[in-house]
Amino acid sequence: MFTNLIVKPIFNLLVLVYAYIPGHNFGLTLIVFTIIVRLCMWPLVKRSLRMTKVMRKLQPELRRIKKEAKGDKQKEQSMMMELYKERGVNPLGTLPILIVQFIVLIGLYSGLRKVIANPEQLVHFAYPGLQHLSWIKQLASHPKDFDYTFLGFINLSRSALSSKGLYFPALLLVLGSAIVQFLSTRQLMPTDKNSRKLRDILKAAGDGKQADQTEVNAAVGRTTQYLIPFMVFFFTIRLPSALSLYWFAGGAAAFVQQYIALREDEEDMEQLADADAKPRKDVSKIVEAEVVSEPQPQLKSKPTPKKSSSKKHSKRRKK
Repeated sequence: MFTNLIVKPIFNLLVLVYAYIPGHNFGLTLIVFTIIVRLCMWPLVKRSLRMTKVMRKLQPELRRIKKEAKGDKQKEQSMMMELYKERGVNPLGTLPILIVQFIVLIGLYSGLRKVIANPEQLVHFAYPGLQHLSWIKQLASHPKDFDYTFLGFINLSRSALSSKGLYFPALLLVLGSAIVQFLSTRQLMPTDKNSRKLRDILKAAGDGKQADQTEVNAAVGRTTQYLIPFMVFFFTIRLPSALSLYWFAGGAAAFVQQYIALREDEEDMEQLADADAKPRKDVSKIVEAEVVSEPQPQLKSKPTPKKSSSKKHSKRRKK
């Protein structure tokens, strides 16, 4: 089921890109494939980033709630849920993007293993509709035409560290993917000059001082920005460099997407701030002479009707 629902669609998207990309280079195929996947995930990415920013802004409110609760966990949880409901925040709103990324990574890894082990899998594992494409037909008759490299420079079937020794071009990819992962993670970290390190918080807790859970979470988040790149480095150093190229391209695309989304939010906030900062005229301080009413259209006075001569004659007769 996982192969039919996850691996095959991802693999066939890779085959489709490979069949139509100029030069049929496997490295370029992976980069274009990564960009397509990131564009498809853009709505989830934007929503996840908005949730992250809102959660950042709620930190002072959460600290206030913690003080008001005075250790009553049930009251604290109730007040937090009420705050989240009021601000329209889902604390688990960042999970969908992580789940999708994990699924795509597993599906791509499964597909890349098939291609690296046997390039003919590009033909046999593809959907029937893709098997009739001209380049796929040529590859079926001449499997050696498959290009494992990235622009002829890096052999994507080799790992950076293997029984054959150290492969320096692949090592550059592994280092690049770790650095890009660090930059994209750091981009989302809040910048608070007064924040303490996790080591200092634990030390204070050891001395009997109660640690603020919000501050602990922020410190753990700052620590993970260094931990995740190391995990990426050690995870990919022994895998085919094709996966490192995907991780590098995905990290670079994520950095650009996050920059755009965060910039849009900053511009929206600046516009709201400018609108609030505009001075409004206080009507109570306006001098009466300044209040000018709009000129009303003057109505033409109707001419007074002249008394008829018949009435004059009737008065004379009475006399």
